[in-house]
Amino acid sequence: MSTSPATGVEAGRLPVAAPADVERTVERAREAGRWWAGLGFTARRERLLRWRSLLAGRIEELAELVHTEGGKPVADAVVEILTAIEHVDWAARNARRVLGPRRVRSRLIVVEFSAHLEYQPYGVVGVIGPWNYPVHTPLGSAAYALAAGNAVVFKPSEYTPAVGQWLVDTFTEVVPEQPVFTTVHGLGDVGAALCRSGVDKLAFTGSTATAKKVMAACAESLTPVLVEAGGKDAMIVDSDADLDAAAEACVWGGLTNAGQTCIGIERVYAVEPVFDAFVAKVVERAGRLTVGAEGADIGPITMPRQLDVIRRHIDDALARGGRAVLGGADAVRPPYVHPTVLVDVPEDADAVRQETFGPTLTVNRVRDADEAVTRANALPYGLGGSVFGRRRAVAVARRLRAGMVAVNSALTFAGMSTLPFGGVGESGFGRIHGEDGLREFGRAKAVTRRRGPSLLPAATFERTPADVARLVRATKLLYGRRR
Repeated sequence: MSTSPATGVEAGRLPVAAPADVERTVERAREAGRWWAGLGFTARRERLLRWRSLLAGRIEELAELVHTEGGKPVADAVVEILTAIEHVDWAARNARRVLGPRRVRSRLIVVEFSAHLEYQPYGVVGVIGPWNYPVHTPLGSAAYALAAGNAVVFKPSEYTPAVGQWLVDTFTEVVPEQPVFTTVHGLGDVGAALCRSGVDKLAFTGSTATAKKVMAACAESLTPVLVEAGGKDAMIVDSDADLDAAAEACVWGGLTNAGQTCIGIERVYAVEPVFDAFVAKVVERAGRLTVGAEGADIGPITMPRQLDVIRRHIDDALARGGRAVLGGADAVRPPYVHPTVLVDVPEDADAVRQETFGPTLTVNRVRDADEAVTRANALPYGLGGSVFGRRRAVAVARRLRAGMVAVNSALTFAGMSTLPFGGVGESGFGRIHGEDGLREFGRAKAVTRRRGPSLLPAATFERTPADVARLVRATKLLYGRRR
């Protein structure tokens, strides 16, 4: 049974899958995947676009379910679903162009062969999704995998199973013929069973610690894995930044969804000349936010045990000499956490180094943007980031060790369907979204075709000493020049 973290009201009841259930689901999906792949790009596009239209038409219904089950404010749920719909639309419309068969130019040394490339579906893709964005995040994998011609077996988080089942049920309304998109429900043991079920690829979103367990399970069968893990994203505010815009983006990027965002802003480095003014603007905006179950800006913390993590990080920061300019030690009031802004927090504090996943921000002063980059890059995470400034902002963004950076905004890359999404280091590897996201779910298949006799026969035992001499002369002529 799934219940609201704010009110305890029941959101849904779903059966827990046993290992044998997971195996049977994957086997059924394998047959369905062959049928789905056989439809071709055009038929899959038509069905995916019909599903997109269904999602758009029932956005209020889904947003209310997201709100009830996960506690997220309805307005935030609407924004999440909108970005997910955009990704379904883009994946459906662009799969043929990105993955379809095409000619590739040959090189002179093998001019007698034509070259062809296509991306064939893996077959069955397992998707393990998170609870914090139960629509946008799993569909960032599932929609692209489906567009590429795969069947998908989806394990939603145990905190948001009803949302996951709703997505699968609505897809089934559009594609009733075969179980192309299915679910298995349960705790971590069900996720482990999915890893070992024979899926052809697995896409995981969750904590870095769990990602390592997923990789270990998949390594037993060399099942390829796409991982989007934790983050501790930083914002840099340079001396020529628009401080009002930076403060607005900081509060949104750090506190939306009660701070339960993998790409959320958790650390801010503001240069000395603008530090005090920037902090004042952040505090003023964050202090206006409302907290509660209905109609509030910030909802409850979805996982009860995360409340202890948030409390510990705040207490540790204060004990180490940090100051709370908003909120503080009494901000944790289960099931809610009120906005908290901490300043002058040592860089070795938990609130700076570990993922907090709550509506807290640490804002520290730095001499210049160079020091800010050094501090931002000091952690093993590397998911997203943000830079505010004018003259140097793009150059600073390029220096951040992260898979994605927003310049003069925050989190915007998540909704950009044309761009890849993913991290480096302990934030994971592989990409969803955009062309790279489509290619993640197709095996590159190279085909060569002879179109004439070989002028420089090399790959044959029939070659003569004269042929080898010609190969040597051709190599020197083609590649021996220093340009």
